[in-house]
Amino acid sequence: MKSRVVSFIFAFFVWLLLNWMPDWQHVLVGVFVAALVAYLTGDMFAQRPYLFKHPKRYLWFLYYIPVFLLEMFKANIDVAYRVCHPKLPINPGIVKVKTSLKSDIGLTFLANSITLTPGTLCVDIDQKNGYLYIHWIDVKHKDIEGATQSIVQTFEKILMRIFE
Repeated sequence: MKSRVVSFIFAFFVWLLLNWMPDWQHVLVGVFVAALVAYLTGDMFAQRPYLFKHPKRYLWFLYYIPVFLLEMFKANIDVAYRVCHPKLPINPGIVKVKTSLKSDIGLTFLANSITLTPGTLCVDIDQKNGYLYIHWIDVKHKDIEGATQSIVQTFEKILMRIFE
């Protein structure tokens, strides 16, 4: 029940942000839509709703956004350089990286952050053993530790503080 309440509050807050300066009709529709979303998917998103009570997690998330955008910008420049370079300097491959994230949502955020960063794509997650398999456009490290440090470490430190 608590997870549905948290999902309702989150969905309604997003609705209000998307409808800047809403009138009473938009608020009423927002309550209905947020309630429907919370009823249908509430148990999927907030399995540990007590974590939402810690304000430090929100501050870490606000810190995560510019870090993610910076990493995405750097990766875009790198991929654009590789595409425009006459010899197309790529060394593609799939690498195995280790993560210490355990929660489903933490792993999902990590995998999506890696996938949204150009040049990398999360192919599979081995949640039981804590491994992710990443397709990398330019494999620099074939060992697990080196690949983990290059791909995962920047995101994982912050996501650990948010979701674990």
